[in-house]
Amino acid sequence: MNPRLRKIALTAHVTSSVGWLGAVAVFLALAVAGLTSESAQTVRGAYLAMELTGWLVLVPLSLASLLTGLAQALGTSWGLFRHYWVLFKLLINIVATVLLLVHMQVIAKVADAAAASDLSSGDHFGMRVQLLADAAAALLVLLVAVALSVFKPRGLTRYGWRKQQESRAGERSEVRDDRVAGLGVPQ
Repeated sequence: MNPRLRKIALTAHVTSSVGWLGAVAVFLALAVAGLTSESAQTVRGAYLAMELTGWLVLVPLSLASLLTGLAQALGTSWGLFRHYWVLFKLLINIVATVLLLVHMQVIAKVADAAAASDLSSGDHFGMRVQLLADAAAALLVLLVAVALSVFKPRGLTRYGWRKQQESRAGERSEVRDDRVAGLGVPQ
């Protein structure tokens, strides 16, 4: 990937990933409001907004983050399977996206109940607590992904180590070939 395209892909990845993190924070705030508010209108509005936020913001941003992350990994020297931190971020993204899609069923059920009537404090209480807990867990997991991106902890996978050794062996071979051809011999 040329440098300009790499920067565009990186910008798209950071934007979608940070957007996803921000949308999860909003979702968490709505879950807290839906669970703790005394106002029936606030509770109803919170769960209806959560469903809209889920389908129109969270799901698209999670998929965009996954696709742009794959493009970044495959189009740069970081690679997809060379470094543990890249591999962990990929796994976090895949698992979080799949869980989000499964989680949308719970959101839809609570939003449908909110649309049909005012939710009392006991209605669908277990699901409402689950929405809050899942949003908090998602926020924590996405913060771990951010930390991995910033700190980039050392550690090559076996594949990455092997590729690094092959690259070094190729560089040593090129230096020997240059010397044999008289290019590296001092005069």
